[in-house]
Amino acid sequence: MTKRSVMIAGHRTSVSLEQPFWDALHDLARSRGLSAPALIAEIDARGTGTAGNLSSAIRLHLLAEARAGRLARPPLP
Repeated sequence: MTKRSVMIAGHRTSVSLEQPFWDALHDLARSRGLSAPALIAEIDARGTGTAGNLSSAIRLHLLAEARAGRLARPPLP
């Protein structure tokens, strides 16, 4: 689990995600022409639906994107 501080709507908050989720978040943001903090802000603005847990909201968003085929698979080793 990696905890990072991000700026959202003018205030700092921390987000804890496992490294594969951070990687997927950065990949998705890059594919949309956004920074990771900008994508996190979009997810946060939609409302988390998870009792205010932004980390869970990010994971659920990434899962939904993957299921919709909008999240590229990492290359095989």
